[in-house]
Amino acid sequence: MASTSVTLTLPVLPLDDEVVLPGMVVPLDLSDAEVRGAVEAAQAAGGSGKPRVLLVPRVDGRYAGTGVLGTVEQVGRLADGDPGALIRGVGRVRIGAGTTGPGAALWVEGESVDERLADPLPGAVTELVKEYKALATSWLKKRGAWQVVDRIQQIDGVSALADNSGYSPFLTVAQKVELLETADPVARLRLAIAWLRDHLAEQDVAESIAKDVQDGVDRQQREFLLRRQLEAVRKELRELNGEKEGEESDDYRARVEAADLPEKVREAALKEVDKLERASDQSPEGSWIRTWLDTVLELPWNERTEDAYDIRGARAVLDAEHAGLADVKDRITEYLAVRKRRSDRGMGVVGGRRGGAVLALVGPPGVGKTSLGESVAHAMGRKFVRVALGGVRDEAEIRGHRRTYVGALPGRIVRAIKEAGSMNPVVLLDEIDKVGSDFRGDPAAALLEVLDPAQNHTFRDHYLEVELDLSDVVFLATANVLEAIPEALADRMELVRLDGYTEDEKIVIARDHLVPRQLERAGLAAEEVVLEDSALRRLAGEYTREAGVRTLERSIARLLRKVAARHELGERELPLRIGADDLRGLIGRPHHVPESAQDPAERRTAVPGVATGLAVTGAGGDVLFVEASLADPETGAAGLTLTGQLGDVMKESAQIALSFLRSHGAELELPVADLKDRGVHIHFPAGAVPKDGPSAGITMTTALASLLSGRQVRTDVAMTGEVSLTGRVLPIGGVKQKLLAAHRAGLTTVIIPKRNEADLDDVPAEVLERLQVHPVTDVRQVLELALSPAEAPAPAVPAAA
Repeated sequence: MASTSVTLTLPVLPLDDEVVLPGMVVPLDLSDAEVRGAVEAAQAAGGSGKPRVLLVPRVDGRYAGTGVLGTVEQVGRLADGDPGALIRGVGRVRIGAGTTGPGAALWVEGESVDERLADPLPGAVTELVKEYKALATSWLKKRGAWQVVDRIQQIDGVSALADNSGYSPFLTVAQKVELLETADPVARLRLAIAWLRDHLAEQDVAESIAKDVQDGVDRQQREFLLRRQLEAVRKELRELNGEKEGEESDDYRARVEAADLPEKVREAALKEVDKLERASDQSPEGSWIRTWLDTVLELPWNERTEDAYDIRGARAVLDAEHAGLADVKDRITEYLAVRKRRSDRGMGVVGGRRGGAVLALVGPPGVGKTSLGESVAHAMGRKFVRVALGGVRDEAEIRGHRRTYVGALPGRIVRAIKEAGSMNPVVLLDEIDKVGSDFRGDPAAALLEVLDPAQNHTFRDHYLEVELDLSDVVFLATANVLEAIPEALADRMELVRLDGYTEDEKIVIARDHLVPRQLERAGLAAEEVVLEDSALRRLAGEYTREAGVRTLERSIARLLRKVAARHELGERELPLRIGADDLRGLIGRPHHVPESAQDPAERRTAVPGVATGLAVTGAGGDVLFVEASLADPETGAAGLTLTGQLGDVMKESAQIALSFLRSHGAELELPVADLKDRGVHIHFPAGAVPKDGPSAGITMTTALASLLSGRQVRTDVAMTGEVSLTGRVLPIGGVKQKLLAAHRAGLTTVIIPKRNEADLDDVPAEVLERLQVHPVTDVRQVLELALSPAEAPAPAVPAAA
């Protein structure tokens, strides 16, 4: 760049918030006093050529250090009719000191800036020129200014090209001032290129955003239009099919608002309706939401049946539909009585919870646990629904599946409420002890919240994900084995044991319920076949041996089928009266003849070494025989041998019994010397059935004592109790079931531990009347009661064959 410069004296024309660069031609309004004064001062100065002024930007009252020499090209009227002047920028002037001159304008001295570059231009500068022209052309084409593109392409000077960016509307005043004060044309061109590049990038982003917004708006408008068309098509189809406008099932919002839902459930349902309205018809989420809304709308959120508070009437219903089962009937009666008093005093709902109940009916098969649920619902005036849990292994069966799964459903509890149609039904959880667990979770653990009265008023199903109040539901759980129920789950339920029926109760059940039902199934009228009580008693006592009545009902059905078949064959005439002696001719011999009915020589206890015990099995109580023998001393097989598939506890009881007799043999006058060299073998028949527990201790002791003494065990005596090394008789469980088993087997005397005497209160009175129960504390008392008197000195114990 050349270093020559010229000093000039010029009037100042200030530009507020505006910048004029060299090469620009701008119109200025002469109505402004300062503008008019500067132009008039330049005209008054005279001289050859056009009047000249110094265009200086003034930003926030401060003048820039560099101005532009401008020539007044023309003075006249602007487009709006106001006086104006057309001024062309010529070159940069570096402002110096002020001076005096004609007119009212401010005069300053300035030094012109020489901006010429060496010729030819360097290669880097040429590339900058090409880049600027390309960027400017791209920007102008986007704005549609095609006529300006040619002008830009014709500019060759670097300084003129850089100053041309002053026309750009996106540059700020500060940026234009920076361009004005930058004397180097190359640096000025670099600034212009950088700003233009940034503006183009911002413009691209803005255009992309605008395009996306426009696309979204267009799609929404198109979807809105199509949905309106779809509604119109559906309306036409409804009219074509003769349907009314109100039969449209898809209007979920109206259905939710019209439904009687709890407030939180309503809010959740309306949120799902909002999602449904935003979802497209092809979206799978739409079908999930519709299924969920249908489920929520079908649940009886505020439907409840009124409880029958006729306590005497409810008890009469229970007594009429089930014989026995006094504990369950008492518990239901208590529940209704308490609920009636709470209702009378306005205490139906306390702390958000109602007065539900959770009962566990535990007992052997066939005692009426499942049918009792229907009777309870009938007595209370409630709906009844049964939930079968046998074999359930998936936790989602109880709590429901997440809605994200294909084919998701609510859990069985929610489905039971939906099926019942009320929020306070009687729900029977059948076979709760048969629930399993695997990699899919533990359903029993999912039941913890359902069966907890302190938590189930806010039960959450995984499918519904809204709170469901189960506090008013009466849950009845049935199980055969209490030990198979997890401890935490059993702790949440009130246990009611059903230990089986007495023989008299079985006769009543058969006469009032089983026989009428089987007569109908066999196509016989009540007056055509009459079963006497003696026949029913023999069927219950000798043809069946069970805690319940299921096998008894099958025997009655078989008997009536025989009668119907023989009548059709012409072998029997109706009406027919069947007594006890007629059973053998119809259904054959009895299968369970009691020991008391057998010949004395054929009874199991007819030889020394056999005792009768009592046990509890999955089918209720049962009679258990214990056999003992001694091996020949010459075989050398010393020690204790146990057979009959026994558990560890029972094996230990056998060792304790043997140790007690060895240590107290002399006191009991038993020849225990033989026990040193001869092997002892204790066997429990029915070897395929696993057996365990401590309650056979005194039975094994009695069997060994009988073997050693040669005295038989009385045939009418059964016993149960744990034995200690000192001969103490310790308490056991299942006394009621064991006494019922002894009664069914025809035994008349039962020995139990003294500390179990309180359990006799649970045994039916008619059973206790027919049994002679002896509570004992020591084995010596057991031996005195169980062993028959010695008629002669004890004979030598025969060697085992």
